[in-house]
Amino acid sequence: MSEPLDQLPGGPEPVPAAPPAKHGWLNFAIDFGPLLVFFLTYKFTAGGQGAFAATAGAIKGTIAFMVAILVAMGISKWKLGRISPMLWMSGILVIGFGALTVYLHDPKFIVMKPTIIYAVFALMLLGGWWFKKPMLKYLLQSALDGMTERGWLLLSRNWGLFFAALGIANHVMYVLIEAGRMSFDSWLTIKVWGVTALSFLFTLTQVPVMLKNGLAVPDGEAK
Repeated sequence: MSEPLDQLPGGPEPVPAAPPAKHGWLNFAIDFGPLLVFFLTYKFTAGGQGAFAATAGAIKGTIAFMVAILVAMGISKWKLGRISPMLWMSGILVIGFGALTVYLHDPKFIVMKPTIIYAVFALMLLGGWWFKKPMLKYLLQSALDGMTERGWLLLSRNWGLFFAALGIANHVMYVLIEAGRMSFDSWLTIKVWGVTALSFLFTLTQVPVMLKNGLAVPDGEAK
């Protein structure tokens, strides 16, 4: 039977995925590499039984996650020549919430914080869409060459709705954990692998939107 919420350890918030851009594989590694570092660190250091062992592993994983996001930002600057506003924002959120995780050791805060982060992104993107300001364009710094203003607005709306759905799903899992019907390990696995897979699949669904709204396709891919 699952442990109640007040015995659960903490973990990091996933870094929200961005639509594909140039150097797709490198962008993917920068976005999701730090989260994989946390997952592996937690799995290999959360030995033993009980909440204390799991909590110790989660704290170590959080520290590793914070270091990994700084490394990802450095690699982005080195290999891509810039750190996008999206990555800056993700880094600030990871470092800020990670520091609170280490300091507070509060499992309810840990499970709840992805909902807070998804809500921030959803409100920002949907608010920008409502006021005809494509916030995703500013966050990615025109990473998608040739996209029209209408295309950016559509992407901002769609990603805003996606983040809102993730926030609702995470809150549902929070309720299940609090009721003792879901374990922390199950939650963490969904956060690392499930959200990553969903983000990738959702990105694929946005490709027609991008192509219909001016996305520049390299000559080699257009043939």
